[in-house]
Amino acid sequence: MTDPVIELAQALIQRESVTPDDAGCQALMNERLEKLGFNIESLFFTDTLNTWARKGTESPHFCFAGHTDVVPTGPEKNWQFPPFSALIKDGMLHGRGAADMKGSLAAMVIATERFVAKHPDHKGSISFLITSDEEGPFINGTTRVIDTLEARGEKIDMCLVGEPSSRDVLADVVKNGRRGSLTGFLTVKGVQGHVAYPHLAENPIHLAAPVLAELSQTQWDEGNAFFPATSFQVSNINGGTGAGNVIPGELDIQFNFRFSTEVTYEELQQRVVKIVEKHGLNYELSWIVNGLPFLTDHGPLVDATVNAIKHVTGRDTALETTGGTSDGRFIAQTGAKVIELGPRNDTIHKVNECVSCDDLIQLAKIYETILEQLLT
Repeated sequence: MTDPVIELAQALIQRESVTPDDAGCQALMNERLEKLGFNIESLFFTDTLNTWARKGTESPHFCFAGHTDVVPTGPEKNWQFPPFSALIKDGMLHGRGAADMKGSLAAMVIATERFVAKHPDHKGSISFLITSDEEGPFINGTTRVIDTLEARGEKIDMCLVGEPSSRDVLADVVKNGRRGSLTGFLTVKGVQGHVAYPHLAENPIHLAAPVLAELSQTQWDEGNAFFPATSFQVSNINGGTGAGNVIPGELDIQFNFRFSTEVTYEELQQRVVKIVEKHGLNYELSWIVNGLPFLTDHGPLVDATVNAIKHVTGRDTALETTGGTSDGRFIAQTGAKVIELGPRNDTIHKVNECVSCDDLIQLAKIYETILEQLLT
């Protein structure tokens, strides 16, 4: 007989929930949570379905957070198995979202069912914050739910996000923070002209070159015990008319900072402006703050997670803040303690995404043990 975690993961994978379509995943989860006594709120914003489900009203308030949406599959002919078939072969569950992150969602629900069955009068509260807009523009998903909760004074104390954090084996890495992300859009203005008459033009590429050199060689901070030093990377450059004999009139540059808790995004912006203006450029500069850094240090949530992993798997885990951003950044800004723990991430967003069935079964046990330690 298939384990309940695997059965639920298969049912979720078989729903083609490409961002922002939920495709019935949340309804499937909500039906099970409602039977446990959860109060279910469906929150729809523009094109995105979200669920806020909570059991209990007291503290400590522990939240499972995750997303039902998945990235597109690409050409299905490149997949070994149909990407939404949820087939199992050689102990691996295949399908888009298997690792990111429908396997984690299944483990969360089953862990909660088992925990509530054993501890119907557990202390505190358990909640689920589920969105279908994590892989997309993240405008109408978790951030809107958090705004709703904040407006009515409803606070999360501790949150576990089911992102695939593991690297080589299950639970070898727990993300206890994430770097911030700041994107800049710089337009350097020159004067278009003929390449044979450079004295009648002003080449913005030439003007920008020393600025980019200085930005790329600047040390923005030294990082700290949890975060590497802040990094600066140019991601896009666009200039020119396409003709080989025309000096362009403008150069567009896009760049990104991944920054630690040692510096604020305002400080990074100010330092960039200072460097740009030192070189006397005629420019326009705009910014998008994609996410602020957060860090959850040792305390009840981290300690319970580390202990649960040791209890279930027998191995020690590493606390890291590497990788990109996640919806945890929105939750952490409310003051909640946030960690990320899920299966291996070696196949996420790839063709033939898959996850170990044994890992999902163990993951549910880890989640259940965390609940045991925090709410009994």
